[in-house]
Amino acid sequence: MTEPAITPELVAKHNLTPDEYQKVLEILGRPPSYTELGIFSVMWSEHCSYKNTRPVLKGFPTKAANILVGAGEENAGIIDVGDGVAIAFKIESHNHPSAVEPFQGAATGVGGIIRDIFTMGARPVAALNSLRFGELANPEVRRLFSGVVSGISHYGNCFGIPTIAGEVYFDKSYEGNPLVNAFCLGVLRHDQITRGAAHGIGNPVFYVGPATGRDGLAGAAFASQDLTEESAEQQRGAVQVGDPFMEKLVCEACLELLATGCVAGMQDMGAAGLTCSTCETAARAGTGIEIELNKVPQRAPNMSSYEIMLSESQERMLIVVHKGREEEVKKIFDKWDLPWAEIGTVTDTGRMVVRHDGKVVVDVPAKKLTDEAPVYQRESKEAAYMEGVRAFRLDGIADTTDAASDLKKLLANHSIASKNWVYRQYDHMVRDGSVVCPGSDAAVIRIKGDSLPITKAEYAAKQAGQPAPVSPPVPDKYVAFTCDCNGAYVYLDPYEGGKAAITEACRNLACAGASPLGATDNLNFGNPHYPEIFWQLKESVRGIAEGCRAFSAPVTGGNVSLYNQRGALGAIDPTPTVAVVGLIEKPEHITTSWFKDAGDAIILLGAPVDTTDPLQGLGGSTYLQTVHAKKTGLPPRCDLEVAKVLHTTLLGLIYTGEVKSAHDCSEGGLAVCLAESCITQQSARETPRLIGATVDLSSIKDTRLDALLFGETQSRVVITCAPLNATKVIERAKLMGVPAARIGTVGGDVLSVKTATGEFSAPVSELHDAWWNSIARAMA
Repeated sequence: MTEPAITPELVAKHNLTPDEYQKVLEILGRPPSYTELGIFSVMWSEHCSYKNTRPVLKGFPTKAANILVGAGEENAGIIDVGDGVAIAFKIESHNHPSAVEPFQGAATGVGGIIRDIFTMGARPVAALNSLRFGELANPEVRRLFSGVVSGISHYGNCFGIPTIAGEVYFDKSYEGNPLVNAFCLGVLRHDQITRGAAHGIGNPVFYVGPATGRDGLAGAAFASQDLTEESAEQQRGAVQVGDPFMEKLVCEACLELLATGCVAGMQDMGAAGLTCSTCETAARAGTGIEIELNKVPQRAPNMSSYEIMLSESQERMLIVVHKGREEEVKKIFDKWDLPWAEIGTVTDTGRMVVRHDGKVVVDVPAKKLTDEAPVYQRESKEAAYMEGVRAFRLDGIADTTDAASDLKKLLANHSIASKNWVYRQYDHMVRDGSVVCPGSDAAVIRIKGDSLPITKAEYAAKQAGQPAPVSPPVPDKYVAFTCDCNGAYVYLDPYEGGKAAITEACRNLACAGASPLGATDNLNFGNPHYPEIFWQLKESVRGIAEGCRAFSAPVTGGNVSLYNQRGALGAIDPTPTVAVVGLIEKPEHITTSWFKDAGDAIILLGAPVDTTDPLQGLGGSTYLQTVHAKKTGLPPRCDLEVAKVLHTTLLGLIYTGEVKSAHDCSEGGLAVCLAESCITQQSARETPRLIGATVDLSSIKDTRLDALLFGETQSRVVITCAPLNATKVIERAKLMGVPAARIGTVGGDVLSVKTATGEFSAPVSELHDAWWNSIARAMA
């Protein structure tokens, strides 16, 4: 096959600037081959190199005593959870592929993040996802939404991993560019951590997994450019096709292989496929690598070296094996009925060398590809729309006159409404470790001893037909996790919106009884070449970083997804999704959000309304968007010190055993929080347990009624306790500096709320119907 001539037009088509191409010439000392041009294109794309965001990402806190593998070191971060046990977790995006082909785009996003976890030597045990779509009134949005959810459920359910938490928002800004962010968490022992490095000169390099095809060609480059109708159609082939059953076999084979001790390094073939896995493993180890493409299994005839190197066919792994132990590797792969091939060798040259049909088609310094990609300091300036946002006041906004009707509208808002239409398609109970399933503030899983991968000693005993060695039992660990981001907040004030995202995630963990261990983020933004968009990115990262420091939740890794915009529809709302993982010390501390028993006291922790905020918590609120069709106004301020004291106090109260439920006030404000506490518990499949409440807010005066009920003032939590403990709980909270007041009593079948200006009520069955069925009705 004749390779095309390298022309300025071909270079531009590969998204390399003239300056970047000049740097390629300097590195090679000659013009690149067509395959080398493709390799530089994908490795120097934003998706792989973070060339536009690397300087900004340095602002994140990434160090802590409990971090075993930190941000940027490997495929996923790893944190110690005690007793020699650790967790690996990460979140990544598959936005553009899902916009082009929603089912496979979402499915392979799940597959890719699962591979990132078992590449580290960890067994994947739980998943969550964060999704954003346009409005469901649009039939195209419904098609995308249905396809994405189906793809996630297909891959996760078939692989056998519980998809146990997540979030879904709907907003016009995501109309042409949905966001699909997938998170996975795995468990392992400290001595099972595996590195993605090509160690050991002369060690053989193995390929395992299905044959390489033409699907997924240059997917990383596709994800690093604006999405247009033309590019979407052209890049339909850049969407990979997943096989979760194959991935399950690859996962089990890799974990067994690691237990043999014959693995020197392992890396999945994710973004940029064989290119990324070879050059990154060599660069991390400071070695070189040489492979022969004729040995790579191929499922299409006459594939070029360009196609083989840039294909992103799924479920493939690159494994460096200690020399002399090849037969053990082959035996395990054959046992699991997996395709495999020995395709290369680790060298001492520091170069990535690729041969095809007897010719050298790639000869590039590995570190130049991975560590010396161009880095840009992009211009940033405050967006012009911020002047109007700051100027907005409530003067022309009428106060609510029908609070019960407005509450039902908010509960039926698709961003607030129950996501049961989504999660009932997921298996969230597989592996029998799920403790708190979808529907509460945070998911909780139990890590059991049998969740951990097999040890080398156990494997050796099994091979010898001997009893497994007796080792101290691993105590159960209870891990909570959640993800959060209010894109409207970030759009209206990127710095405060970033702080609010990490704060809400940590508040959700506190409501579950967990202390944060670490965070992983997925920064979804538009084109960074626009100064206003880069300003959004910088400011939101600054806010998240401050929050991570305040809550001792260092960033262990994540993903940047830029160019999320489509033609005339413009850029998405900036959406820096934050997933936070926490540890619950004792099972009795696990707390859920719904009210428990009639007669229980309802207590509000935190100030009912921020009186220093001229918008009283209504800026950027779901109420303002839903009832008044306005997305403007500065969002509520997030005081990190206030939030930190609230979280610490709430955990202390939970540890006393006196808190029966805890639910944070977020979208929709206090009224929605109270309603959700009445209606969110499921006692069995499709069997809600509804319980009412009588609430008295009449002592709160000198504030707008809509602000009191639907304002989104930060750092508020509604808890319940036995009535005899109410005074004690309130006094303890006040002693810690947290405003606290009893505002009602659980019981009955109606939510009744008394205010300084009147009273309203609604049967909880009506509230539940509006909330539970809203999305299903839109999708019918």
